[in-house]
Amino acid sequence: MTHRPYDRAKRVLDAVVGGVALVASLPVQAVVALLVATKLGRPVLFRQERPGKDGEIFELRKFRSMLPVDESTGHVTDADRLTPFGKVLRSTSLDELPSLWNVVRGDMSIVGPRPLLPSYLPLYDARQARRHEVRPGLTGLAQVTGRNATTWEERLRLDVDYVEKRSLRVDLMIVVRTFTTVLSRSGVSAEGEATMAPFTGSTSAVQSAESAPSAGAAE
Repeated sequence: MTHRPYDRAKRVLDAVVGGVALVASLPVQAVVALLVATKLGRPVLFRQERPGKDGEIFELRKFRSMLPVDESTGHVTDADRLTPFGKVLRSTSLDELPSLWNVVRGDMSIVGPRPLLPSYLPLYDARQARRHEVRPGLTGLAQVTGRNATTWEERLRLDVDYVEKRSLRVDLMIVVRTFTTVLSRSGVSAEGEATMAPFTGSTSAVQSAESAPSAGAAE
């Protein structure tokens, strides 16, 4: 099944819907920016490189939700740096509003697998790497099916399920479920984590590497 016709139509929808949402959210973004500057200091925006479609790197923009790393105050881990205000930003997804600019630019889509870290790229197995066949999204199937409370294996499986089944009907279903997930503020973080534990590689990839013939010790 080819998804190219829908992918072309979806890009137009993303540009239109993302542009309207970006303009409509500007008053809210102004208030959030002021609160971030007051409670967390500057800079207001968090910027980080993330891999998009086909692994192409882009700069993701979000509102900051954490204090800077400061060993003198004990603000070292994500859990230490995430303030009550930051938790509210994340649970309501208000921190994601600046990412609408990424949607308008074409870096991201409204719906798609969440953009993760570039360092994860070599850790995916062949199937998991298919998540980069589409643009990453503000929300996705994994985000409405447990959010950050799911395991990495399940989250990446859901990402690829979306890639294979994407359609207007699926996207609309995910958007509707996103609102209910945000309103319930469920699955914002994994147990004992500010968000999720770092991804260290897929089980199948590790098993494959362990079963491969040894090529001798590397220098």
